[in-house]
Amino acid sequence: MTTSPAAAPAARDLFEPARLGPLDLPNRLVMAPMTRNRAAADGTPPPIMAEYYAQRAGAGLIIAEATTPNRVGATYPNIPAIHRDAHVEGWRAVTDTVRAAGGRMFLQLQHGGRIGHPETSGLHPVAPSPVPFPGPVHTPSGPRPAVVPREMTAEDIRATVEDFANAARNAVAAGFAGVEVHAANGYLLHQFLGQDTNRRTDAYGGPVAHRIRFTVEVVRAVADAIGPERVGVRIAPGVTANAMAEGDTEAIYPELVAALAGIGPAYLHVVFADPGQALFRELRAAWPGTLIANPVLGWGGPLPEDGGRAAAERLLAAGADLIALGRPFLANPDLVHRLRTGAPVNQVRDRGLMYTGGAEGYTDYPALHTPATAPRPAPAPAGG
Repeated sequence: MTTSPAAAPAARDLFEPARLGPLDLPNRLVMAPMTRNRAAADGTPPPIMAEYYAQRAGAGLIIAEATTPNRVGATYPNIPAIHRDAHVEGWRAVTDTVRAAGGRMFLQLQHGGRIGHPETSGLHPVAPSPVPFPGPVHTPSGPRPAVVPREMTAEDIRATVEDFANAARNAVAAGFAGVEVHAANGYLLHQFLGQDTNRRTDAYGGPVAHRIRFTVEVVRAVADAIGPERVGVRIAPGVTANAMAEGDTEAIYPELVAALAGIGPAYLHVVFADPGQALFRELRAAWPGTLIANPVLGWGGPLPEDGGRAAAERLLAAGADLIALGRPFLANPDLVHRLRTGAPVNQVRDRGLMYTGGAEGYTDYPALHTPATAPRPAPAPAGG
């Protein structure tokens, strides 16, 4: 008697439902967190942020933009916060509006570390070590030279861990289904991971096991506060944003991912994931839960004509469970529909409009059924 070969696992489809922690997602497309600088000066989300996110409620999941868990963690002017009652109330108006539109939201928690500035937060920035950012930083009065951050004491570290936990509680109170801990892109947690930005000689510096400790403590505290099924973690192996120089990327991330897996967060979110890289494949094999992958679409260049669908499908085939897209969602409020039907995508307009405030370049991108309010550029060539 002969037996036929086992059937290959069915290929994942971007548009099929998926499960994430307590959430049923209608598709596998995630709107990545993107700083847009539309909050009030004190970090409170205004009504226009509710409109922006509700326009994009067709995403399987929206991860709302980087939001500071405390005052000293503020990075740039007009970024949102989640450490005061007014912040909770402002965000609740956003989540209520998105929920009414059929969407689901997590909130990204981000501490800027050395990327902060006294003109922005009113406080001197803190970091793992007194290593300043090498370029200017954005402040309410324009670009200013970075200041040398104050090295965090053991008490600063304990207080910051608790601030993240409190911010997570506030996020749930504001109606978010969960939070994403931002350990990527050169901000505080990433600064602890890298050799260049972390020159400590105590239990938080030196060998990899020490440099990952702060990130692990933050994630554990957040998971204890709201439940691990409501927590995600974003990492950026090898990414040099904000002048990061990790030094030993291949050693950091397997050890970090193993430690995080022991806590059991709902997902791991890998920035600029490349299915051709050995490290990505190693992390996918090691991570027992949901993996969100963010493809490389050529930052600074035009969006590919397909809006990133081919890159997304390559990552699904390589083992990713969900796909996070940033600029395609920024420019296309109805991105899921466009990708599903093969319709042309809006290109991102003047990059400066991402951060200038107001509706232009924010809530005025047309959906397919909505007339454009500004001239639309011709489709860009594929690539990136």
